[in-house]
Amino acid sequence: MEAIMGIVMGVTLCIVTVIGAYLMVVHIRKFANIERMAIIERGLDPKMFKRDKDNSPSPVLRWALLLIGAGLGLLIGYFLDEAFYMEAAAYFSMLMVFGGLGLLTAYIVEEKRRRKNEIQ
Repeated sequence: MEAIMGIVMGVTLCIVTVIGAYLMVVHIRKFANIERMAIIERGLDPKMFKRDKDNSPSPVLRWALLLIGAGLGLLIGYFLDEAFYMEAAAYFSMLMVFGGLGLLTAYIVEEKRRRKNEIQ
């Protein structure tokens, strides 16, 4: 009986997650459209609020450096766990520290790129 309840809960959770994600996307698109319509009604150009593609931050760079940092964090956490028997604390702390360092590196690279584009 418990196995059936576990399966029912798992399926229900999956269905609710998919429906929730769908509703979130629909509402985000709806409110973005309402915002654009309000901008147009006021006589402004909606394109002036869009980011320039050349100066926008690269999500690929950000994700790549975040995942590289997270991977390094897990690796260092593993070494700390083996050397000092720190268990879960080593994994979580190093994951956060190196993930944050990856994001900081992405920010620095994007700022250098933005400044370089402003000068030219």
